[in-house]
Amino acid sequence: MYTICMVVAKEKDQGKAFKLQKPIDHIAFIMDGNGRWAKARGLPRHLGHKAACERIIDVLNACMEFGIRVISLYAFSTENWKRPKSEINHLFNYLDLFFKRELATLIRDGVKIMISGDVSRLPLKTQKTIADAVEATRYLNKHVMNICLNYGGQQEIVRAVRLIAGKVLQSELEIGDIDEKAVAEHLYTAGLPPVDLMIRTSGEYRLSNYLLWQNAYAEFIFPKVHWPDFDRGALLACLQEFARRDRRFGGLKNE
Repeated sequence: MYTICMVVAKEKDQGKAFKLQKPIDHIAFIMDGNGRWAKARGLPRHLGHKAACERIIDVLNACMEFGIRVISLYAFSTENWKRPKSEINHLFNYLDLFFKRELATLIRDGVKIMISGDVSRLPLKTQKTIADAVEATRYLNKHVMNICLNYGGQQEIVRAVRLIAGKVLQSELEIGDIDEKAVAEHLYTAGLPPVDLMIRTSGEYRLSNYLLWQNAYAEFIFPKVHWPDFDRGALLACLQEFARRDRRFGGLKNE
């Protein structure tokens, strides 16, 4: 069942109360623009990723304030291995530091950590860090933070097909039983609601192989602000835009 999200916040410019009544269970973020944010400040690219990690908790807190239960974060794609090794190493180091710094707070706030993607290729230290975080939050259910690491949407669907095919070969599943629900149950995000709102920061207009199945009926918003500058106000602006959208799911507009 969807959560009805009631948001009451003061707009800084107009001082008016803004109310949002819209079903939002799941927001997916593509945290883009970190390198450009750093370059604009004369900083090395990796410090943009550091700033990006430091922004996550602020955005999570805003989502919790607005009653949004699930967020997904595109932290590292299957294509990101093409980047310089030094940048990749910095990124995983910042992820390790993030969990060391924030895990106690996440547990206190009832946030369950999920990981989507093939983590077997990640540094052993990072694998242990995220495994510990997943284990420590396993039984929490107030909120969910799904972190996509070494993730690709096409690869996820191929993996689901292989899992389903294996069950058919083992006579655990009939071909006639394969439907949308069966596929969803074999994705990394099994058990999570579909994405309602997909936000990609920095003004790029691409999905970049991100949650292809889960974003089937999501509303897309592409704010120009870079992720390290994406704050509560920027999120509120996206929620205001979402409130203006007419989600018909293939049907007709309600008159």
